[in-house]
Amino acid sequence: MADIRKREGSKGVTYQVRYARPGTSSGYSYATFDTLKEARAFVESGATRYSDGVIDGSVKTVPQAIDRWLDICEKEGTDGNEPVTTFTLKSYRYFADYMKGYVWEKPLRELQAPDIVEFRSWLLGNCPSRYLARKTLTYFQTVMKEMALRGHIGSNPASGITVSTASRYEQPVCPPSFEEVQALLAAADRLANHRNRQVARAWRRNRPMIYLAADTGMRPGEYLALPRFNVSRTEVKVDRAIERNGDKISVTKTPAGWRWIDLSPDTADMVLHYADNHAPTNKYDLVFPTSTGRWQAVSNWRAQAFAAACFEAGLVEEVEVDGRKIERPKYSPYDLRHFYASMLIESRLNLKRIQQLMGHTNVTTTLNIYGHLIERAEVRSRDKIGLLARLDQNSCGESVAAE
Repeated sequence: MADIRKREGSKGVTYQVRYARPGTSSGYSYATFDTLKEARAFVESGATRYSDGVIDGSVKTVPQAIDRWLDICEKEGTDGNEPVTTFTLKSYRYFADYMKGYVWEKPLRELQAPDIVEFRSWLLGNCPSRYLARKTLTYFQTVMKEMALRGHIGSNPASGITVSTASRYEQPVCPPSFEEVQALLAAADRLANHRNRQVARAWRRNRPMIYLAADTGMRPGEYLALPRFNVSRTEVKVDRAIERNGDKISVTKTPAGWRWIDLSPDTADMVLHYADNHAPTNKYDLVFPTSTGRWQAVSNWRAQAFAAACFEAGLVEEVEVDGRKIERPKYSPYDLRHFYASMLIESRLNLKRIQQLMGHTNVTTTLNIYGHLIERAEVRSRDKIGLLARLDQNSCGESVAAE
């Protein structure tokens, strides 16, 4: 049985955990923490139980545990999940390098919560950003959890030890306003009906992409990988995406990314008309392929087509680069995803449903990104099924579906 005692000394207030430990002269061991929260997390982690429950002692050091975790991620999948994609594995290895960059002086099975707290302090002092420190510690918790599940350690000493997401230096997302999205859609309409045939032809494809992004909140990598058989006149199924390095199409990063999203009639008409009448034949069944039948690069879509729509809509900002002022797009394609979320929030949709539509693994992610929007949301009810249809706007102009 463990107990927590408050201590006051030259270093100020600390919290001492006393727990039974046979083999010591007093029959007890002690661990000291700066906060009560950390002391409780240490107790709750199970580290105070003497029977360590180690079944497999083949993994002896932290670097070995990290390598074992990476191997499991690649070949088997952790915690019952499927093996990760090549790009995700590459990302994990990036964070693993930070984990291994710390000097782990103790063997794996001897680690306790204070050791993880020291590791956290090291991350905060050596990572380029707080975000990177937080992500590294999160993945380290996953490593320890996997080692505990497989019997390499008796309990997870990293349980409950985190880097707070709260920071006065982190800027909240600021999605485009309803009026700005109206202007962007109107710009896409004008470009699709441009007198220059080459411009009009390019926007025959770009226009439905912008409408789809605003109407569904899909990530750019998701709608650029969208297959024709996943689109109907009322909804779109999201189950694959372009990997971040752009090398291939894969499944969504997490199972939560698999979702069905309602479509507004105008959006459905544009997307299906382009897919059935103008999209180049391609072996991937892409709705928006390039002329060669491959998927578009997200960077090209952002820097060329989407930027052109922003300039056409007057959605630009002036910034200083190398001592001279230039204009650049005020928004990126991903900001239409934030717009979609903001409209769901303003319509007072159930928070769990918002999480599902955004493809977030848990509701905490939704709250971390959009909590400030939820706090100031006003009632905005609409009965129609698609997002753009709910906005009661008529900015579509001449429909390309009639071509």
